[in-house]
Amino acid sequence: MGSSFSIGQIVKKYSMVIALVIIIGIFTIGTDGNLLRPQNINNLLSQNAYVFVLATGMLMCILTGGNIDLSVGSVVCFIGCVGALLMSKGVNMWLTVIIMLLIGVAIGVWQAFWVAYIKVPPFIATLAGMYAFRGLSNVVLNGQAVAVASDTYLKVFGGGADCYIPDFFKVEGTNLTCIFIGLVAVVLFIVNEFRSRISAKSKGYETASTAGFLAKLVIISAVILFLTYKLAGYKGFPTALIWIIIVVLAYHYFTTKTTMGRYLYAVGGNEKATQLSGINTKKVYFFAYANMGFLTAVASVLTIARYTNAQPTYGQLFEMDAIGACFIGGASAYGGTGSVFGAIVGALLMGVINQGMVMMGVNVNYQSVVKGLVLLVAVIFDVVSKREKK
Repeated sequence: MGSSFSIGQIVKKYSMVIALVIIIGIFTIGTDGNLLRPQNINNLLSQNAYVFVLATGMLMCILTGGNIDLSVGSVVCFIGCVGALLMSKGVNMWLTVIIMLLIGVAIGVWQAFWVAYIKVPPFIATLAGMYAFRGLSNVVLNGQAVAVASDTYLKVFGGGADCYIPDFFKVEGTNLTCIFIGLVAVVLFIVNEFRSRISAKSKGYETASTAGFLAKLVIISAVILFLTYKLAGYKGFPTALIWIIIVVLAYHYFTTKTTMGRYLYAVGGNEKATQLSGINTKKVYFFAYANMGFLTAVASVLTIARYTNAQPTYGQLFEMDAIGACFIGGASAYGGTGSVFGAIVGALLMGVINQGMVMMGVNVNYQSVVKGLVLLVAVIFDVVSKREKK
C-alpha cells in the first residue's frame, strides 16, 4: 500500500535545506550580494572540500551508534606531510597518491581493530590517534613546511590557479562546458528520480505526493543550474568539486543500496537486535572506522592541493567541522539516522556561515560562538524529535 507524504512531512524532511536557503538569503543581504558572486561560490566549495569528504566518512561512524572519530584532523595532516615529502623527493605523483591512500587505509584498519574487536571506546581509541599522528606529523617534517612539488597534482586535485576543467567550447564571455555539465547533471537527476519513484510504487513502498515530488525536482534542478551558471561566470568547474561529487554519489549509493550500508543503520538503530538477527556487528564497526581512514586520506590529498604545501599544523579542528556537519545535517546523536546528502547540506551550511561572517567582518570569537549555537540547536532538535516519537 503506497500512501503519500503530507506537506508537513516534506517540510520536516527538508528542514535543513530550508534553513540553508534562509541563511544564504540572510548573508546575501548582509554582504550586499557578494556572497553569491561566482568567485565566492567557487571559494566556498573549494575551501570546504575536506569537510564534505570527512563528513561523509564521519557519518558512517555516527550511524553505528553516535560514535565519532577524533583523529581525522591529525591523520589528514600526517598523510599530507608524508605525501608532500615524497613528491619533494621526486616520487611520481600518482604513486604518491596511492601511498597516501594506503597509509589512510592502514591507519583506519589499526583504529578499527581496537574499536571493533578489542572494544576500546571509539572516543578513547581515536583520541589516542589524534595525539599520536599530530606528533608524527611534526616528526615527518621536523616542524617545517614542504611545498607540493607537482603542478599536475595541484591541477588534478584542486590547487593553484589552473585547477579547473578546461572549456572545450572556448566561447568568449561564458564557460559553456560548465553549463553543459550542469544540464547533463539535471537530466540524469530527473531520470534517476523518476526511475526510483516508479520502482518504489511497483513494490508498494510509501512515496511522496506528486506535488512534493515535482517540487523536489524543480528546486534541486534549479539549484544545480544556478550553481553551474555561477561557476561558469568565473573560471568554470573546479577539479576539487569533481572529487567531492564522486565521493558523495558513491557513498549515497552505498548507504542506500548495499547490504553493508543497511547494516550501519541497523547497528545504530538496535545493536542487540542486529546481533540476534545473525549480523556480525564487529565487522560493521570495523568497516566504519577502516573506511574513515580511507576517506581521511582522500581529504588529505585535496587539502595539501588546496594549500599547495604541507605543514605540521594543518588539520586542526577538522574533526569538529566533520562532526558538526553530520549533526547539523540531520544525523542522530544516538545513531541509526542520517544521510550523506544531509551531511553535505550541513557542511554547506557551516561553510556559508563561516564565509558570510568573514565577509561581514564578524570577530573570529563570535564566529565560534555562532557555530557552537547552530550545532547545539541541531542536536536539541534531534533529541526533542526522538522524545516526541516516544
